[in-house]
Amino acid sequence: MAQLENNDMRAKYDFSSGVRGKHYRAMQAGYTITVHEANGTTVVKDVTPKEGSVILEPDVRAYFPDSESVNRALRCLIPLLSQKRKVKTKKA
Repeated sequence: MAQLENNDMRAKYDFSSGVRGKHYRAMQAGYTITVHEANGTTVVKDVTPKEGSVILEPDVRAYFPDSESVNRALRCLIPLLSQKRKVKTKKA
């Protein structure tokens, strides 16, 4: 077996022409998975993000790697919102 590099990626895999986020928008809209079972049957599963899911762009994700860090940052921003904005949000 070939020696693995420090990042555990085998040399035969080349992602140099890969595009980050290529399927990002499509994934937000949902997607379908088709599973072909060994017995010849096919199972189709529709997958949609859970309600309330928030997708972070890669540059933002670097600063906010988990839900706790995102919530902490957003709580700091809440007092900066105008009083008018807070009232609109409650009515909606």
